[in-house]
Order: sequence, then structure tokens, then C-alpha cells
Amino acid sequence: MVPAYRPDPERLVPYVHALVESLDPDAVRVELDAPRPETLDALDALPAVARVNDVDARRGKGAAITTGFESLRTDILAFADADGSTPAASMADVVAAVRDGADLAVGSRRHPNATVASHQTVARRYLGDGFAWLARHLTEVPLYDYQCGAKAVTAAAWNDVRTHLYEPGFAWDIELIAVSGAFGHRVAEVPVVWEDQPNSTVSPVDTTLKMARGLLRSRHRARTIREDRLHELIDARSDERTLVEQFSTEVADD
Repeated sequence: MVPAYRPDPERLVPYVHALVESLDPDAVRVELDAPRPETLDALDALPAVARVNDVDARRGKGAAITTGFESLRTDILAFADADGSTPAASMADVVAAVRDGADLAVGSRRHPNATVASHQTVARRYLGDGFAWLARHLTEVPLYDYQCGAKAVTAAAWNDVRTHLYEPGFAWDIELIAVSGAFGHRVAEVPVVWEDQPNSTVSPVDTTLKMARGLLRSRHRARTIREDRLHELIDARSDERTLVEQFSTEVADD
């Protein structure tokens, strides 16, 4: 599936066609937030296997992916960011890692064997490096890269983690990894070719601060799953709803 907030149709449409050609998926779902009318018209050119779920509001990346995954019935669930920074061939490598035995496969721009075709700005690069360093020290899943927009998970592993995910925005990636690690899932880091795209909807400083807070919450949730007594006591006082619970309510309301 592809989460998309006001995407560029001239980039998204050929990217989805490339994904279909490389992966031959049973289904493709585009979760489209706050689209412009002309965007919906342009997406008529998507391949026949693709379905678009458009929502007037901006739900956030994590909420969009969760909705997409909950709506699909396939043995492997995968997502790729709509800007196409991860080429379809690299996305196929990520899915292949799950087919080869991983429960969760994580695309990686910072892996020593990754190929970075064009670089981020200095600010985004250093903020990303700092976040990765912090995540390695706060989670029990040591990776080079936690935020690359290319991941795949088995349906069985998704069934384990789905009721433990709360982050609606960009911190969803780190939460997925932390929770998956807490369940003892096999996590594979897959080096990818990566092409930074201009005109990102991500604000580097603001997003990094939000993700840092999300990282701390993700660490707490992973510790709760591991039955850390302190974190269980903290969690017992929370009435926050999971993304799946929110999705179920929305479906019931419809």
C-alpha cells in the first residue's frame, strides 16, 4: 500500500505502475489524505489492481498505513512512501526478505551497502543520523535506519503488533519496529537504492522533535509488552485508543 498526502500525480502514477510491475501484488491500496480534485482525476490512470481510499482530512502516515493494512487480505503487507524515493526494484528486495523468512523487513538508506543516489539537505541528514543513534540506544532492535519509507511484514506478525500501535504520524515506523522487536520477531534490514525527492511535506526540525517523543512512547509500549512492571503500571493509567480501535470505530460509523 502507498500512503499519500497531497501527492504529485505525475510522480505517484508511474511509481505505482513500477511497483505493480516489480512486485506483481494481489492488491494495491493508495490511502490518500486531503486530495485536491485534480489529483483524484489523475489517479484514474493507476493500474487496475490499485484501489484508492481518499479521505478529506490529513490522518497522518501511521493512521493511513494502518487503515490500508487492515483493509488488505494478503500474506505479506508492505508499504512504500508516495514520493518514490525507494525505487520499485528496491521495494521488491524488501518484500523478498520477508519471503525468505523475516517477520519484518526494513528498508535502509543508512546501511553500508545502500546506494544513495541523491542526498538530503545537511540539516535533514544530521537530524536523521541523530534520531537513528537515539533509536539504537532506546530500542532493542539495532538498525542503521528506522524511518526509510519501505517496509514489509507478514500477516501473522501484523496480527501480533496491530493492537499495540498508537502513533498516527511519522513515528509509526519506529513504533512498528520497537513493538515487533518486543514480540521477538525476526527483523531484517535491507539496503536500498534511495533517491531523495524535493518538495517534501516533512518539516525536518518539527518532525524530528515529534518523532523523538514518539520514540520514547514506542520504547514504553515495547517495555509493556515485555512485562516491565513499571511500564505496565504506567500503561494501566492510560485510556488512549489504538489506531486499530479508531479504524474499527470509523468503519462502524460508516
